[in-house]
Amino acid sequence: MCLRRMPRGRLTHESAMSAGERVSVADAEARVRASFDRQQFMATLGARLARVAPDEVDIEVPVQPAVAQQHGFVHAGAMAAIADSACGYAALTGMPPGAAVLSIEFKINMLAPAAGERVVARGRVVRRGRTIIVCGADVFAISAGAEKLVAVMTATMMVVEGRGLAD
Repeated sequence: MCLRRMPRGRLTHESAMSAGERVSVADAEARVRASFDRQQFMATLGARLARVAPDEVDIEVPVQPAVAQQHGFVHAGAMAAIADSACGYAALTGMPPGAAVLSIEFKINMLAPAAGERVVARGRVVRRGRTIIVCGADVFAISAGAEKLVAVMTATMMVVEGRGLAD
């Protein structure tokens, strides 16, 4: 299966890229997982990839004292970090080999204190351009199986090719 851009930034399983740039869904997922495994900051937070799909990535962090602020809630910096990474990896799912993405801007709104067993950031591509990809993420606190929306992010990613960076 290969990915192809469709209207509104959606991907299908055919390719709109040239024959030499086609990326299968399985290859995109493997690439995202390998890159995530090399990211030490995510390991420091105890984060894990919960889901990888075309244009979408979910990252989870268990709620533990190491990610808490002074009142016991999940620190805003931890939530921003997993939301940013979920957005970046969602963008990476549609990139050809040899291309990378870098965050160039994001805004996060904290909606409620995050408490529970874990938090999950669900990143998705909103619009994919040639050099700029706009993404969004919703961050949920999960407690006893119930989800509570605690933050939303809008992020801008830049496509990087030919500069020695690859994910």
